[in-house]
Amino acid sequence: MPSKVRDGEVRGWIIPIGGAEQKQNDPRILKRFVELCGGSEADIVVLPTASRKADTGLRYETIFRDLGVNEVEAIDFDTRRDCDEKSRLERIERATGIFFTGGNQLRISTLLGGTPVAKLIRLQNAKGVHVAGTSAGAAILSEHMIAFGEEGGSPRAGSVRLAPGLGLTNRFIIDQHFRQRDRLGRLATALAFNPFAIGIGLDEDTAAFIGPDNTLEVEGSGSVTVIDAAALQFSSMDRVDEGDPVCLLGLSIHMLVRGATFNLHTRCASAGTLNTAKE
Repeated sequence: MPSKVRDGEVRGWIIPIGGAEQKQNDPRILKRFVELCGGSEADIVVLPTASRKADTGLRYETIFRDLGVNEVEAIDFDTRRDCDEKSRLERIERATGIFFTGGNQLRISTLLGGTPVAKLIRLQNAKGVHVAGTSAGAAILSEHMIAFGEEGGSPRAGSVRLAPGLGLTNRFIIDQHFRQRDRLGRLATALAFNPFAIGIGLDEDTAAFIGPDNTLEVEGSGSVTVIDAAALQFSSMDRVDEGDPVCLLGLSIHMLVRGATFNLHTRCASAGTLNTAKE
């Protein structure tokens, strides 16, 4: 569950990224994350736990330094025992921003889930530390996480498997590489189990910057697909067999691009800066 924000404090931003974000030519997503974290005064901890590649953490250290960050350090966790190490916890506690890399989200949940590290990250986000993640690092941020699933445009029973995520919020479920890997069906299937959450499908090089007021703003070159099942009238999920298509009536779908917004509390979408007339 998300940690409670204490009186006088403001929750940090939550920033899921759809993967394959621009890192050199026009890294507007990573730049905006750095600016939120303090610009040149930012102190960013990179968590490459999702990746099996040994150089992932070092690569993001270089990327953030090239963006002007003076203090950045990658901290990996090879075993759950590492999550009890005092020096690693103290390093995370000093950070103004925490960044999860891509890879396999189940590596993050199995290594960090239920550990002092996971608890600390929730506490720090509630105190104002910004937390971002790309690809698998985006999927892990919410309370309900898509562990794996099948591609396709139609919801089908058994096409998606959910697992507990990090729990920074319980308001949405993330799916990444959304348009590129044809994942509309599996995100809709995830919502068919329980329409409480909002589905957020992130294209590559596209991020949802979610502020402390629960307003989501799109950044990047692609789009964010928001599936809102609050007004769901009917779901056949409880009566279909494995592999069968699921009937869903009353879904609302919004296609948002850079500058557009969606309020996760009121469930209202807006074109945002797209409504501003060109000069």
